[in-house]
Amino acid sequence: MNGPFAARLDSLVGDGVEAAVRAKHRLRLKRLGWEHALDPSGDGAWARGDPRPRDGCSLEVLIDGAAALPRMAEAMENAREFVHITGWHITPSFELVRGQRPQPIGALLAELALRIDVRVLVWSGSPLPTFHPSRADVREGIANLTRGTRIRCEADPREHPLHCHHEKTVVIDGALAFVNGIDMTDAAGDRFDTQAHRARRRIGWHDVGTRLTGPAVGDVGDHFALRWKELTGEQVPHPPAPAPTGGQTVQVVRTVANGMYNALPHGEFRILETYLKALRSASRLIYLENQFLWAPEIVTVLADKLRHPPHPDFRLVVLLPAKPNNGGDDTRGQLGVLVQADGDDRLLAATIRSFSEGRDDPLYVHAKVAIIDDRWLIVGSANLNAHSLFNDTEMDVVTDDAGLARQTRVRLWSEHLELDAETVAATDARTLVDDHWRPIAHEQLQRRRRGAPATHRLLELPRVSRRSGRLLGPLQGLIDDG
Repeated sequence: MNGPFAARLDSLVGDGVEAAVRAKHRLRLKRLGWEHALDPSGDGAWARGDPRPRDGCSLEVLIDGAAALPRMAEAMENAREFVHITGWHITPSFELVRGQRPQPIGALLAELALRIDVRVLVWSGSPLPTFHPSRADVREGIANLTRGTRIRCEADPREHPLHCHHEKTVVIDGALAFVNGIDMTDAAGDRFDTQAHRARRRIGWHDVGTRLTGPAVGDVGDHFALRWKELTGEQVPHPPAPAPTGGQTVQVVRTVANGMYNALPHGEFRILETYLKALRSASRLIYLENQFLWAPEIVTVLADKLRHPPHPDFRLVVLLPAKPNNGGDDTRGQLGVLVQADGDDRLLAATIRSFSEGRDDPLYVHAKVAIIDDRWLIVGSANLNAHSLFNDTEMDVVTDDAGLARQTRVRLWSEHLELDAETVAATDARTLVDDHWRPIAHEQLQRRRRGAPATHRLLELPRVSRRSGRLLGPLQGLIDDG
């Protein structure tokens, strides 16, 4: 069945599914006392409740694995008391440092554990062997990581069905933390890649993490301590609150599903709250990098911004993977919603690929970043889907440091547009979108369709698809959101 009637039917079915998902999410949060996460109040940048925004912090954004992973290794090498790690999955042989003296994470932690406490929390894996990492994969990984060492590693099975523990953090001596989207594993792709993203005949990887010092580190450490105690009964050492180290205000926000931990029986949904609050406040620019975009609560806000632009210069740029490891059709359907709402060409949905010497290879966009009006920044592990906003264990950091938000956008756009940072910094965001992002991405898509070779790493995403057949992600929310 084709034609206008089919398109209209598609739209009606899609709207019905989304409405049912939003209603279910709202009922669930209302029952848990978290309905305010869907309707955050106030004009500030912060989620309400604890942990509160912490003054006196220093936050550094680390773009791509080649920049982030060696910094993590160096910081762990210098630890004096303990190293606490959480992750979706860890591969002991994964090399944090490359070159003449590669440094696998397993060997580094084994050496550290000879003199300090090393504790690692990972997801216990999928109970279904068709999904990876499976329970057996994780058991084998833990055995390889801990065999003959003093490393303590626990697999956390307290997930809701079809969900996982997804956060990626490192806490060192209670004074330094890394809050990341970056996993220390080569499962599904090698996380060690440079900002140049040269074609290397394998899948590349674009990711973003942070390095944090100051009082907010205590909040990252407290979360690890909560999970560790619930699993093992052991109370980890609680160091004094970190002293101020800088002039930035940082808030740690997380997702924890209800019924997962005794200390949080009603769960916590402050990543959803802070995203909705920030997106609704946007005036000129929303820039998103994410692995997924199929949370109807998020897409509804974005669509409203496109239908009713808050400023003549308003632009929405979304960077997504060309082929996410799941949920690709779901994202395409939600992009179709945004295209329908975009009457003035304010939206660009794009991806990037590894590109060098006339050859392009796949590049996976795994980053989870949002920048609003060059005044608000969030980085962490949470995707823009129901898994991360309602069910998986996630952690992000938020700051209202306008200088860092703008600097991060300039660095990311310089990478993606293949322009020097000075040019990006000197050009306003609307001009960059209209004169660089859009024409480059569109031209590269047309070249691909003609079978012509790529000349740039940027690529426009085909944006419209049949919604009723593309809403498996939101539809899944009717089944497994707890």
